[in-house]
Parts: sequence; structure tokens; C-alpha cells
Amino acid sequence: MSDARAEELIAALAPLDSVEVVDLGCGWAELLLRLLEAEPSTTGIDTTDEELPRGRRNAEARGLAERVRLAQGDAGGWDGTADVAISIGSSHAWGGTRQALEAIRPRLPRGGRLLLGEAFRDTASMRNDLDVELSLAELVELTEECGFRMLRLATAGTDEWDSFESRWCGALEKWLLDNPTAAGHDEVRALADEHRTR
Repeated sequence: MSDARAEELIAALAPLDSVEVVDLGCGWAELLLRLLEAEPSTTGIDTTDEELPRGRRNAEARGLAERVRLAQGDAGGWDGTADVAISIGSSHAWGGTRQALEAIRPRLPRGGRLLLGEAFRDTASMRNDLDVELSLAELVELTEECGFRMLRLATAGTDEWDSFESRWCGALEKWLLDNPTAAGHDEVRALADEHRTR
């Protein structure tokens, strides 16, 4: 996600003062930390314990560590409540997009907001290497069927997608270079190799 896209998405979620935000599948929590700079209280949940320490270091460096909670866990098992929920590329934690929408909806109060990031079938501009079945129009229709109303719609282009994927794999490769004898080295290398070939 580009800096400009992150700023757009955060602006679309405003107002954010005195709200509780949860990012389900937060990775290293970059978007969550940018949101936190706008004043809400935040929680990030991710299944991987490799990325959360990076999120904690970033929070500490920005003076935000006291206002963010980053926890390892299954986003699909989250049973809390929040004013704003974020699920970007994390619907697999619930078994799919419909299941994610149906699980998150009752966790938001009336007027609560969801920032949903999902891949969709788009033969015109994106690679077709993702295992997706819904078109953009079908994705919008599904969100409405599950009780949400669209406040804003944006799509990521190929350049933005490639930049995200490159940075994600690059972070793994940097860890491999910095930790050549660490436990889990082979698993991280296999993850990077597998991800790059998708």
C-alpha cells in the first residue's frame, strides 16, 4: 500500500478521536500505527509472531507504544468489539470473505466502520495469479448483503500491489541476511520462496 493510499484510507475513516480500532491481520502494524497518530486506541492481531516485533519497534520509535496493543492470535477468533475494524487481506482467517463480513459485523456498534481490503477478479488490470472468485461488483454486493454500506471504494493498481509484495518479501530476505543461523531460518526462506512464486 502506498503512503498516499494509506492517507486516503485513514481520512475515509475519520472522525477517529476517542474510538477503539482493531486491525485483524495487522502484519507489522504500519496502517494501525498511522491510524494511531490520528488519536484512537488500537489493537492489532496477527497469527505470525515474526512481524509483531517489527510493529512494536515501530510503535516505540514513534512514541506510540503506550497506546497500541499488538497480540499474536487468530484474527478469526477475535471476540472483542471496536468502533473501527480493519481486515486487509485477512478474510482467510474466517474461511472467506462472506464469513469474515458475517463475523465482524456483530462486533461493530451501530455506525461502526470496516476497512476491508480484498482481492477481486479483474482481468483488465491485475494479474490473475490470486485465487479469487468475486468480481469487484460482486464484492460490493456481498458487503451490502452482510449489512455494510459502502462509504468509499478504491482499488490498488499493479504498481502498488507489486510494491507491497516486494516490500513484504524484502523484509523476509533482510531478516534472513541479518539472522543466518537463527532458528526458523529455513522456514522463513521457504515462505519467501513460496510467496514469490505465487
